[in-house]
Formats: sequence, structure tokens, C-alpha cells
Amino acid sequence: MADVITTDRDRLASLRKLTHILYALYAIFWLTGGITALIAIVVGYVKRDDTQGTLYASHFAWQIRSFWWSVAWAILGGVLFATVFLIPLAFAVWGVLSLWMLYRIVKGWLYLNDGKPMYPDQRF
Repeated sequence: MADVITTDRDRLASLRKLTHILYALYAIFWLTGGITALIAIVVGYVKRDDTQGTLYASHFAWQIRSFWWSVAWAILGGVLFATVFLIPLAFAVWGVLSLWMLYRIVKGWLYLNDGKPMYPDQRF
């Protein structure tokens, strides 16, 4: 069996493709009840070490932070919802959270498309 030799170019192309897929999984999480976001976060953690030293490391960090902050705010919305008098505030939190996640996904995906890291001061 022949050994598979991957070049750095192949590795970067693969990471770019994976990063696009992860943004897509986050983008459709509203339609799947969050299952795709769970898949994306697991894949993000598993493949994060492979991105070190590339611009994709910043995208993986961006996606992981977006996920965990959204979980925190969703839980806060749930706590507010459980308090009968704060139900309107819970819906406001969830609405802002949805817009914020949309912003994070669009910004990240646009930066990825332009070949830019999420954090401008990051050097490679």
C-alpha cells in the first residue's frame, strides 16, 4: 500500500474546506434544533490542534468562543423564562443572541472567504 504524502498546500486546503463546513453547521443550527452546532463544536475541538500556526486557528477560536458564549446567554434566557415575570426579557435575550450569532457567523465566514484571520494582530 502506497504511503499518502500530503503537502502543506493540501493540508491548508483541507483546513479551509473544514472551516467552511463548520461555519455552515453553525449557520443551520436554527433549523436542526442545535444538533449541527454540537457536531461543529466537537469537530472544532478535535481538529483545533491541526490549525496551529495557520489563519484557521483564529477561525476555530472564533467559532468555539461563539458557541460557548451563545450557550451561556441561552441558559440566561432560560432562567429568565422560568421566572414568569421576566418572560418578555427572556425573549429579548434570545432575540439578541440570535442576531449576535448571525453576526458572528457572517463575519467569520466573510473573513474566511477573504483569507483573513479573525484577529488582525495574529501573525503566522
